[in-house]
Amino acid sequence: MTKGVRGTRDFYPEDMRLRNWLFDNFAYASLLHGFEEYDSPILEHEELYTRKQGEDIVKQLYNFEDKGSRKVSLRPEMTPSLARMVMSRAGVLPMPIKWFSIPQCWRYERTQKGRGREHYQWNVDIWGTSEISADAELFSVIVTFLESVGLTKNDVVIRVSSRKVLEEVLGSLEIEGDLFAKTCVIVDKMDKLPSETINEQLSGLGHSKEVISSIQSTLGIKSLDSLKNTLENDSEAFSELYTLFSAIDSYGITDWVEFDGSIVRGLAYYTGCVFEVNDREGKFRAICGGGRYDKLLSTLGGKDLPATGFGFGDMVIMELLADKNLIPELLSGVEDVVIPLSSELRNVAVKVASALRRSDRLVDLVLDDKKIKWAFKHAERAGATRLILVAPDEWSRQKVKVKDLQSGEEFEASIEQL
Repeated sequence: MTKGVRGTRDFYPEDMRLRNWLFDNFAYASLLHGFEEYDSPILEHEELYTRKQGEDIVKQLYNFEDKGSRKVSLRPEMTPSLARMVMSRAGVLPMPIKWFSIPQCWRYERTQKGRGREHYQWNVDIWGTSEISADAELFSVIVTFLESVGLTKNDVVIRVSSRKVLEEVLGSLEIEGDLFAKTCVIVDKMDKLPSETINEQLSGLGHSKEVISSIQSTLGIKSLDSLKNTLENDSEAFSELYTLFSAIDSYGITDWVEFDGSIVRGLAYYTGCVFEVNDREGKFRAICGGGRYDKLLSTLGGKDLPATGFGFGDMVIMELLADKNLIPELLSGVEDVVIPLSSELRNVAVKVASALRRSDRLVDLVLDDKKIKWAFKHAERAGATRLILVAPDEWSRQKVKVKDLQSGEEFEASIEQL
């Protein structure tokens, strides 16, 4: 058996170097904005997810009963775990909190390009403030990351809207509550399903042709000016979006962000600003998605707290970077390769390697008999800067031969001189 479980991935050393590079850039953008890192168990009570999304979510869970007959699940996302952590210290945590995490998540669903059954997801959230500036801060975090990996405003766009836009339009038609939430789930699939299928599903909810036309018209709005002409003069949705785009301008990232009325996000707990990050050519799935979820805690039995955040997967972004030829060539990080040129000198080579490691050099000690030609190729593959040969002639003078692989210079040195 050589294959892992369907939908999962192995990370060989070269893959781990790329993963660590990606995660380092996630963390850098977060820390630069004052976010603190947190984590939670990968195993949670199944109820944590069913209370938030209903029993239908069970189909997508890696869930089971443990030996104590407790229903548990591998986490499919991080937000419920974060909500649980916030609830457990309600009234104690100083607000607002700005936290980030890069957890591994599991979903039992059909594997496809850019979506596996396990993936890592960078989560960045702000809790405890209803200010629109918090949403703009998230966009700044995202743009900082995108720039750090070499992407530009010409490659990627943050598409923004508000759940309140469609809520106000449908509210004027007396479509609210559970029916509104179900409508959003269908509308969120617009870029994945044919328009005929979307219309059929909307009709299935009991929407008339006039209502469907109104929905389509609203979703087709692509500018704040057009939105202003559509909504009422005292529209809360427009006021909040206007404030948001003013803040975005202050961050100097206006060219990265566009209003798009078709962004609604399918999850029922979103309450305000919603957004997705996409490649401008439309080649890939959404890179990132998020929004404001001020009423999540009440679905879990707690007292609501304003919150906003996003989830950013590790798979689609790597596909985009590969498409843009932005995947870096990362070497192992080894600085010195130490090789004994006879079996009698192995212990000497150990002493050499140990001395170098004590001085904080990253050292690969060759552990078996190899020829010099192999050693040079190995050092080149590892990206080492020096090859240190422990040879009988030089060691007879208590010296080793050092080959500088960058300059080509060769010299002899004692262990103390390395």
